[in-house]
Amino acid sequence: MKVALVTGAAAGIGAAIARRLAHDGIAIGVLDILIDDATRVAREIVAAGGRAIPLQASIADREQVKAAVATLRATLGPVTILVNNAGITGFVPFKELTDEQWDRMMQINLKGTFIVTQVVLPDMEAAGWGRIVNISSSSAQSGSARMAHYSASKGAIIALTKTLAQELGPLGITCNNIPPRFVMNTTMSDYSFSLPEMRDRLEPMILAGPIRRPGAPEDIAGACAWLVSEEAGYVTGQTIGVNGGRYI
Repeated sequence: MKVALVTGAAAGIGAAIARRLAHDGIAIGVLDILIDDATRVAREIVAAGGRAIPLQASIADREQVKAAVATLRATLGPVTILVNNAGITGFVPFKELTDEQWDRMMQINLKGTFIVTQVVLPDMEAAGWGRIVNISSSSAQSGSARMAHYSASKGAIIALTKTLAQELGPLGITCNNIPPRFVMNTTMSDYSFSLPEMRDRLEPMILAGPIRRPGAPEDIAGACAWLVSEEAGYVTGQTIGVNGGRYI
């Protein structure tokens, strides 16, 4: 049985990915900073017949990540699938953006992805097989007003994905990224559309795409399930847009 680590897996997209990969027969490390919610997701997976354990760590803290991965490895086995989903968002006009806001966004979204990937990589190298899927954002492709720090961090994830694909491909490891459009029923979307300035944008955003509905966490999970499968072994360095056609 293969073992996957899914970060930010306590809710939303991460939880949907964890459930889908577990349904496909993969053992799951459900990692999140919110351990109670991660525990709930892991219990749901186990109740459905899968294998999963909850793990707590801030992805920006290397020692916490190393401890969580060691627990996962000791409990379920070497980690050969990684889904870097954890991240934060924010809305600030560019001219008001502070150094602290910029640094925190990069620390979690970009450095956190770097840390987790580096910590897990030895297991993939030893196996001669690995799958890495990074969850970026369509804002990295199109830009997004008042989200300079967020879109920049996610654009860096796309560049990192391409670089890792080239560097790790000879080791039998693929690396791809999924940039979602807005996905409902997630912590980020709940926060975003609770803002007064965002509420009136929801319907126009839905109508702006060929597929006129918001995304669901399961939409991202389906694409992720394929990218980590044996069938996608010849796919690497790619950006698989799951966005209803909003960005083509």
